[in-house]
Amino acid sequence: MTLMMERPQTIETSDRAQFERLLHTLEKLDVPDGYRAEIIRGSIILSPWSKGTYRPILRSMMRQLSGHEPQGHVIDTAPFLFAFPGQNKAIGPDLHVSDAEATDIDSVHLPGAALSLVAELTSVATAQYDRAEKVEYYGKGGVPVYVLVDMERSTVTMYSKPGEQGYQRHTEIKFGDKVDVPAPFDCELDTADWKS
Repeated sequence: MTLMMERPQTIETSDRAQFERLLHTLEKLDVPDGYRAEIIRGSIILSPWSKGTYRPILRSMMRQLSGHEPQGHVIDTAPFLFAFPGQNKAIGPDLHVSDAEATDIDSVHLPGAALSLVAELTSVATAQYDRAEKVEYYGKGGVPVYVLVDMERSTVTMYSKPGEQGYQRHTEIKFGDKVDVPAPFDCELDTADWKS
């Protein structure tokens, strides 16, 4: 099955058994080139991959985070789907830092619990999910740090202290400024050369 669209489309579901069926469906789904599939709000969402102009920001983040990641964790931008079964969510972040051993498994659904940092770069198609739902999902999923790079607003929001309501702490800066990346990274992210 091939689906083409400009905005995210949804296929509705809600319970755990349905979530497992959706994960199985994602394995067999013929996702069009240039799109990725995630499970958000109990639905399969198809949205476009990031633009090539986003690569300099992703590379900058990888370079600056390198050497500060927790021991045994790796930084990557490869398209992987991280599952959060307790929330019936499966998300493919633009950049992620995860436990290499915990994600070295024979599955396309990697454990969300292995993540120590995720980053999303917004687009017109994904901004509403990145700014709202993913803040809640990543926080409830226990991901220590969520970096939201808002390409439309030229801002970076650093979320930390995950909990049942999402994140308890956040700091927002404009492109060109620096922001602290909290534990377990304890480093600084310089956005001086970032452009939207």
